[in-house]
Parts: sequence; C-alpha cells; structure tokens
Amino acid sequence: MAARDPDTWMWSEACDLLARAERLQRQFFQLQHSSRRQPAWEPPADVIETEREVLVFLALPGVDPDGVEAAIDGAALVVAGNRILPPELRTAVIHRLELPQGRFERRLPLPPGRYAGVRRTSVNGCLVVSLLKA
Repeated sequence: MAARDPDTWMWSEACDLLARAERLQRQFFQLQHSSRRQPAWEPPADVIETEREVLVFLALPGVDPDGVEAAIDGAALVVAGNRILPPELRTAVIHRLELPQGRFERRLPLPPGRYAGVRRTSVNGCLVVSLLKA
C-alpha cells in the first residue's frame, strides 16, 4: 500500500474543512434571522452552459421538483422552496442531522442571453433547472 503524500492530503483536508465551516456559518447566521417568509439556507449550485441551454444543478436531496419555484428575475435565476423532514423521521431518534431543513432560496446570476423557458427535473439527488436559449 502506497503512503499518502502529506502535502496533498493536508491540502485536501484543509479545503474540506474550510468548505464545511463556510456552510455551517451560512446556515447558522441565516437561521438566526429567518422568519416564515425568509429563506433559512442556500443549496450549493453548479451552473453550466451548452450550445443550446444553461443547466443549473442544485443539491436538493429529497426535495420534489414540483414543489420548487424556479423563475428568471432580470439577469438571475431564483430557485426557492422548502426541505422538510420525511414523516418517518419526526418520531425517530436522530443521531446525526446535517442536511439543512426549512425554506431555501438561491439567486444565481445567469450568462447574458435570452431564455425560452424554465424546466425542472430531478437527477441523482440534484434539482436540475434547464433554461433553453431563445
């Protein structure tokens, strides 16, 4: 078994810890100020552009795409909805709960252009918002 390179391993661990700290800080401060209408958290997102469309992938495991609002607002895509615990977990003993719950909203700047419509699907735990180019 080959030994791990300490420089690579430490860098990878440091990046993982920084990403986790940023997520926790964002969740903590947003939860402190949340109300019924205010979002409590933001899902991580990837935005990619192809010749025909812009695809936005949002990490939303367990969220039904039909319950998510996705709309173009000026030069941004706004995605909002709620993530709630499944009914089975409401009476369960929870040993770890890392996935955020409650109202979420994410505003993402879009590449310049005109879009023909907004389509939502779910693929491998991600909400995929497809914006066809006009």
